[in-house]
Amino acid sequence: MAAVTRIFLGVTGASGAAYAATALRALTDAGCEVGLCVSRAGAHVISHELLLAGRDSPRDPDGVIRDFVTRSGAAPGMVTVLGLEDLTAPFASGSSLAPAALICPCSGSTLAAIAHGTARNLIHRCADVMLKERRTLVLMTRETPLSLIHIENMAAVTRAGAIVMPAAPGFYNNPTQVSQLVDFMVGKALDHLGVPHGLLARWGDGAMGEPTDPMETNP
Repeated sequence: MAAVTRIFLGVTGASGAAYAATALRALTDAGCEVGLCVSRAGAHVISHELLLAGRDSPRDPDGVIRDFVTRSGAAPGMVTVLGLEDLTAPFASGSSLAPAALICPCSGSTLAAIAHGTARNLIHRCADVMLKERRTLVLMTRETPLSLIHIENMAAVTRAGAIVMPAAPGFYNNPTQVSQLVDFMVGKALDHLGVPHGLLARWGDGAMGEPTDPMETNP
């Protein structure tokens, strides 16, 4: 599958900012030009989870996003930061021919807006465009446990053509670091976007680790 060159990355207010940072770096490493849009709640989560500002120490969202791009290690010049309310951005129109979008992480409220077509910002609108144009939309949802509302919204967007990918990393590659769990999920998302990467070992490719005792505690 050929790599796409223009990807929309939406970051919303669910926990899991590390997934977004890894995705941003991996996309640019693959040569993709990324349109990055971060919600206000997403910026708050980034500030708390990645920039360690604390939940009660809100920062200017624009500054958070700039620091996030730098912290992610994204290739210079490959990321365009888009305003949440900027519905004049190319990704807001099907005529832009952007082939794919990833919302990572995707909050329950964002999922609901997409499922019901109530676009109120650029992230919602870009998802709407991907669905109506029959292009690739991957939603990395992060919520647990799931209510019936969440499940029905997931079913609705799946019927509309989206790929729902809950942030549920696998353990068959015997991870020893949190970063490996993050890489696993981002790698799965990039597979569906058609973007080449080396983030995860493939089942049966000979690169899997030796089986370990799951009850063993590492010193």
